[in-house]
Amino acid sequence: MTIEETTEAPAAAGSGAAVSGSATTTSRAFDVERTLAALTLEEKASLLSGLDFWTTQPVGRDDVAVPGVMVTDGPHGLRKQAESPDHLGLGTSVPATCFPPAATLGSTWDPALLRRVGEALGRETRVNDVAVLLGPGINIKRSPLNGRNFEYLSEDPVISGELGAALVAGIQSQGVGTSLKHFAANNQEADRMRVSADVDERTLREIYLPGFERVVKRAQPWTVMCSYNKINDVYASQNHWLLTEVLRDEWGFEGLVVSDWGAVRDRVAAVAAGLDLEMPATGGRTDAEVVAAVRAGTLDEAVVDVAARRVLRLVARSLPALDAAAASGEDFDVDAHHALAREAAAAGTVLLKNDAVLDELDRQGAPLLPLASAEGVAVVGELARTPRYQGAGSSQVNPTRLDDALSALRTATGAEVPFAAGYTVDGADAGSGTDADALRDEAVEVARAAGTVLVFLGLPASYESEGFDRAHMDLPAEQVAVLEAVAAVNPRVVVVLANGSAVSVASWQRLAPAVVEGWLGGQAGGSAVADVLLGAVNPAGRLAETIPLRLEDNPSYGNFPGELGHVRYGEGLLVGYRWYDARRADVAYPFGHGLSYTTFAYDGVAAEVLRPASGADDDADAAVVRVTVTVTNTGERQGAEVVQVYVGDPESQVQRPERELKAFAKVDLEPGASREVTLDLVGRDLAYWHPVLRRWVVEGGEFVVSVGSSSRDLRGAATVVVEGEDVRLPLEPLSTVAEAMAHPVVGPRVQALVHGGAVADDMLGMIGDMPLTVVADFGMGGFDRDGLTALLAEANG
Repeated sequence: MTIEETTEAPAAAGSGAAVSGSATTTSRAFDVERTLAALTLEEKASLLSGLDFWTTQPVGRDDVAVPGVMVTDGPHGLRKQAESPDHLGLGTSVPATCFPPAATLGSTWDPALLRRVGEALGRETRVNDVAVLLGPGINIKRSPLNGRNFEYLSEDPVISGELGAALVAGIQSQGVGTSLKHFAANNQEADRMRVSADVDERTLREIYLPGFERVVKRAQPWTVMCSYNKINDVYASQNHWLLTEVLRDEWGFEGLVVSDWGAVRDRVAAVAAGLDLEMPATGGRTDAEVVAAVRAGTLDEAVVDVAARRVLRLVARSLPALDAAAASGEDFDVDAHHALAREAAAAGTVLLKNDAVLDELDRQGAPLLPLASAEGVAVVGELARTPRYQGAGSSQVNPTRLDDALSALRTATGAEVPFAAGYTVDGADAGSGTDADALRDEAVEVARAAGTVLVFLGLPASYESEGFDRAHMDLPAEQVAVLEAVAAVNPRVVVVLANGSAVSVASWQRLAPAVVEGWLGGQAGGSAVADVLLGAVNPAGRLAETIPLRLEDNPSYGNFPGELGHVRYGEGLLVGYRWYDARRADVAYPFGHGLSYTTFAYDGVAAEVLRPASGADDDADAAVVRVTVTVTNTGERQGAEVVQVYVGDPESQVQRPERELKAFAKVDLEPGASREVTLDLVGRDLAYWHPVLRRWVVEGGEFVVSVGSSSRDLRGAATVVVEGEDVRLPLEPLSTVAEAMAHPVVGPRVQALVHGGAVADDMLGMIGDMPLTVVADFGMGGFDRDGLTALLAEANG
């Protein structure tokens, strides 16, 4: 393959305030195959690890030259370190737009918006002479305690896959790459560098892998980053089944697999398994191990060639856009990107609660939000003045600017909104000390004089970060104490939350008629939440993760974070809303929930079968079932509704969740407007991973298609009968009598034998689970071993 400088780099974006990149490369052509052929074994091995913390290894001699390219942290903003490079974010990084982290972006349920965010991220990556932005992260939110949940999109693989694909497509449209991470089953920070995620294949295939599969098939990320952890006792970095059989052979991944930083335990085994690039640099130590293995005959040099070729292809595809950006002096529009960050943060804000509050004058109840004006409004909470806007750890971005909610409210209203800090944000629980008492007393006095009080609460950075998991789901006790004190003197309380993962609300939400989940809003989050509170933006965010009443209700409870180097995924498929819905368990707020300042009606829910459900292993197949519904804005404000389609299979050979999200669409409507929404389901949307056949199957029969605005707010349903495939297992000696009785060929004869008196009535209940060979050996059922052989031959004919 020859790649030359023929790709036209994307044009610079916008005008206005700009930040220039630091690219210094010059245009050049790069022939991958000719270069590979000219390299020595030692040089090829050197390409398989980094030069330093962030740069790939160059090769330079008279007849061949391979430039190194830079990769750097994301995923919600560029973190290119200007000095003292390290993975923990301690070094200073260049200014870049801090977009909302994935916890917020996931709640937008808006692929088109995430595509635009991705394009902006790609522009900033390109002009800073960076080839690959390390993100997005799309691991499933198995437990609300995962310290890195802020960096992941959802508890559901459809949301993670759809939004992840949009981000990847947007970033890569700018001529730079992405690194889809962390592959796979990286669902905790505790012991993350060595823990074994012990999870059955069906659960992997249906919950933890489909998001990655969707992104790979739809957007082809330039790289995929393997996780630190083991999967069923095999490190991801040297897991041939994961990196080669599934990722490449089944899904058709064409790019490069890179390790998470420091994730490689055995470099030779990793190369053989399909890991191409180890990061960061190892000072040549592991390069020498690869060379020695080839010389010893324990590693085929052709395997090294394959990995080196992938590294060279990454270098080659990076050069055109980076060269063009350097040659043109390209920059990015800081103001436009800040405005986009503000739009995204508002779109991901979820209005959890907005109860009516009686007016003392006319006794007419009205929701607290949106605020009619700033008159009589006060703000309590240090987080309104000192925002927590992103997660801690390797994803920390140095923002180009930073909005806080207090200033944004004052600017938007032109009023000097009264403020009291109420608490500190240093992570310390001040309890009932003198300082805490004084802060709380000040908050009470401000609230007492206000008509409506906005109380900003949330998690300090010390509560959630990369590298450790949360100890509990609670807000700091001192913050809850401030809320209780404020609510005692003013019933008109709006709580605004800042957190990267679900927090417990059950113990305090009765104190607040309105609750706004702002997540971590990025650098423009303060202005975004002001937009929502004041009604400049009608909230349209929806929960991409369930908020349980208690931590103990979460399906992973008791199996998280594991012990003695293992974490057992004992809940299986029943992750998140699948668990709560199956158990009919009460939750604080269900998956998909989110209120609006308007209302929506659903009419005419219908589902039509278009064809038989063959080819269930191909999620790009033509539609099998077409779902239609008419949505009407029945309120007085423009607003956006997220139409959610769930599928249930009431009767199946295997346990299936009560319902599973399979499609969604965000619909923007003016007051009184209606729109018919059409969503197609393909064979894969009806399929499950058969644990015996080890493939996707669609079991024919009835499916229930439900449409609504959350997993608990279903506005209509339709039942369809789908022609599936024959998923009967062949009868064998250890098949049970019950299985033989259900067989379409020999079942009637076996039933006749059993019910015809060959088996005593008091034995019927027990015999159903007995293997046929045991029944034959006992002389029961009217046949012996020869009869069993004949029966099996007839059944499996």
